[in-house]
Amino acid sequence: MSDLTELRCPPAIPRIERRSRVVESLQGEEMLTSLIGNIYDAALDRSLWPDALARIGDFVGGHGVGLLSKDSLSKTSTPHYHCGVDPHYVRTYAETHSKFDPAATLPFFDVEQIVSFPELVPYDEFRQGRFYREWMQPQGWVDAANAVLEKSVLSFSFISILRSESCGLVDDEMRRRMALIVPHVRRAVLIGRVIDLREAETASVADTLDGLSAGLVLIAADGRIVHSNAAASDMLNAGDFLRSNSGRLTTSDKHVDKLLNDSFAGAVDGDAGIGVKGIALPLTAGTGERYVAHVLPLTSGARRRAGTAYTATAAIFVRKAALETPAAPEVILKTFKLTPTELRVLLAIVDVGGIPEVAVRLGVAETTVKTHVKRLFEKTGKNRQADLVKLVAGFSTPLAA
Repeated sequence: MSDLTELRCPPAIPRIERRSRVVESLQGEEMLTSLIGNIYDAALDRSLWPDALARIGDFVGGHGVGLLSKDSLSKTSTPHYHCGVDPHYVRTYAETHSKFDPAATLPFFDVEQIVSFPELVPYDEFRQGRFYREWMQPQGWVDAANAVLEKSVLSFSFISILRSESCGLVDDEMRRRMALIVPHVRRAVLIGRVIDLREAETASVADTLDGLSAGLVLIAADGRIVHSNAAASDMLNAGDFLRSNSGRLTTSDKHVDKLLNDSFAGAVDGDAGIGVKGIALPLTAGTGERYVAHVLPLTSGARRRAGTAYTATAAIFVRKAALETPAAPEVILKTFKLTPTELRVLLAIVDVGGIPEVAVRLGVAETTVKTHVKRLFEKTGKNRQADLVKLVAGFSTPLAA
């Protein structure tokens, strides 16, 4: 910014004129500082880019402004943000005319280098081309100042600031002003890309957590709920055994509630506070159904990084105290080469218990069930019904059906 603040006035210039130049320089300095702030604001809130681009155009002496990316092979361009260009021409540019845009050769120039159309192609040849005749000329554009923001073998992104007939071709003053802005635009674009990646990663993690059948709640040391997956949100919305009270996790059981709060505070100390395996607490719904809440610390070892990222000190997994049948029982069938009837008997043993109950459930004689159980023992290598239950448990999935 030094070239906006340094003033070298010859002694012959009258004092009033020198004072006027000082005022103009200060105003230019303030305008530039404000504009740079707008650019970085747009990096954090993409909806602000059109306004920031409009202000960039005003500052450098251009009208239509766009942030674009171009495929180096197909030559097609994607206008990501723009201002000052009729939407119809934005659409035709993306669909057709970008293929004829001389900007395709921009990657041959350095990143942040200001390049006008006459530097990309002889100007007389440019005016005879389809891009000028069909896209530039109908809008009154005669030139553009372009600068590559980032490039790779397959694509590149750039900023383009169009000049109207009234302004003429890109001049030295426009280059000077644009050179002050382009480095900030480039950094803002890169910052925005990092934010986009982080948001995508966060969304991916959230989708994964929502796919769990168990309720998952991330908790801060004061009991504040930092995040809850879909299953936990359903439990909290029901307001039964698990509740959200002013943003803090509570339960319907005062004794368990105290144990939970103690575990949240203890989780700050990591494994030393509540143990590497955490603690398990019983919960009972109003219907009498039983649940188990398992509290795991997030503030030690590799988990410390996750805890810091989410400002959470503990994770609570809540699930019904019952054995879930596998989501894909055919896997068990194929693994142990069971018949469909043997699989039905196996799943019934898990669901209802002993041979008499299974016989009633399936509507067959107990002797038939005993025969199938014997074959199950032979094929699985087990010799107790309890072992068959454990076998099925090993194939259960934590994912929601």
